Amino acid sequence: MIIVGAGPIGLAAAANAADRGLDYVVLESGPRAAAAVAEWSHVRLFSAWRELIDPVAQRLLEEAGGWTAPPPNDYPTGGEWRSAYLEPLAKVLDTRPGGQVRYGANVIGVGRSGRDLLVDSGREADPFVVHVATDDGRERLLAGAVVDASGTWRLPNPLGADGYPAVGEHENRGRISYGTPDFGDPDTAARYAGKHVALAGKGASAQGALIGLTRLAVEDPATRVTWLLRRPSVGDAFGGGDNDQLEERGRLGQAAKAAAATGAVTEVTQFRTDAAHAQPDGRLTLVSTDGQQVADVDEVIVVTGFRPDLSFLSEVRLDLDPALGSPRVLADQIHPDHHSCGDVAPHGHRELAQPEPGLYLVGMKSYGRAPSFLAMTGFEQVRSVVAALDGDLEAADRVDLVLPETGVCNGAGAFDDATAQGGGAGCCGGSSSASGREPELIALGQRSQ
Repeated sequence: MIIVGAGPIGLAAAANAADRGLDYVVLESGPRAAAAVAEWSHVRLFSAWRELIDPVAQRLLEEAGGWTAPPPNDYPTGGEWRSAYLEPLAKVLDTRPGGQVRYGANVIGVGRSGRDLLVDSGREADPFVVHVATDDGRERLLAGAVVDASGTWRLPNPLGADGYPAVGEHENRGRISYGTPDFGDPDTAARYAGKHVALAGKGASAQGALIGLTRLAVEDPATRVTWLLRRPSVGDAFGGGDNDQLEERGRLGQAAKAAAATGAVTEVTQFRTDAAHAQPDGRLTLVSTDGQQVADVDEVIVVTGFRPDLSFLSEVRLDLDPALGSPRVLADQIHPDHHSCGDVAPHGHRELAQPEPGLYLVGMKSYGRAPSFLAMTGFEQVRSVVAALDGDLEAADRVDLVLPETGVCNGAGAFDDATAQGGGAGCCGGSSSASGREPELIALGQRSQ
């Protein structure tokens, strides 16, 4: 099988394949394992170590020797997750018989060998062909199955309110950044300190950025923040406070609420960005679809979520929800308007399978544009998928997982506070034992593929 992406879920899929003696090739576009995680290495996750290590992967690491599991109740940063677990796991998987982890391998197309999207006859009998771009040129790799764990990090949602970049967003990209900056980095701090910064986004990642910006304002009072919110009010953005079932998310929300109340922050509601115009002095004027304007903006930070890259899947048959871009049967239980990460029903290979037999979307990509993904949900997804590919449907249809009972809990937290236990980039969650329940054996519904 070919696994797209050497992130947390892609590597977990490879670990399960290795455990079952299946051949696998992991294709990672970055230069090292978990390249996307490296880009938010400063962010501290909501999840503790016990929820961030795949059980099969842990066993393989321990059997290989030279690896010690981190303290289960500690909350790592993205960088710690990568260095203490993901990179060692990738090294072990690259040395397993029948296994390979390749870097600098950018998947640009997946299809059926010798058949385009229109061809029906004999389609299922032909292998997949995966087109890969490397520094040495292009390759065609054949595989019996493709597990797409490429995530969504490479496609942040734009500033523009229509789902497309705002007018001038591309032209002024030198003043616009996406995701939560590392304000602990001196160069990054210098970029924003003493400036007028427009912050677009409402979720936990945006709140983390808000906290970081207001801390800069303490050091340089000339720093001011305009917080752009698409909705009529902040509403429940700050979570449940002391009643929040994720304690550290509640802590983050209360810190963000305090930050928003400082004199450095101005909230502008119902602001749906239509355009970003350059002023004569080089700064920006942001214009809303209703005519509101925010002028003299030095920098814009956009933290409005991510979306899956479906461009390299144009020659395979997909059944995706038209709104979320997730597998259709999964969409109703993950839509952020109705569900949180804790009340998603157990799911595995049957829900994740596509009309193209042998193709599965897993991990964050399986959630499409929905933000509330848990790492341990992904671990269980790939355990089920790999079991199905191995022909072990009894194991594939079994789910041993109890999710934490939480609200929406994606996003970044107090990333620059070494004592904080909040934050994340989509791999959220509280303790799975927080409810006091033991793991429950749940059989997946026997839905036809």
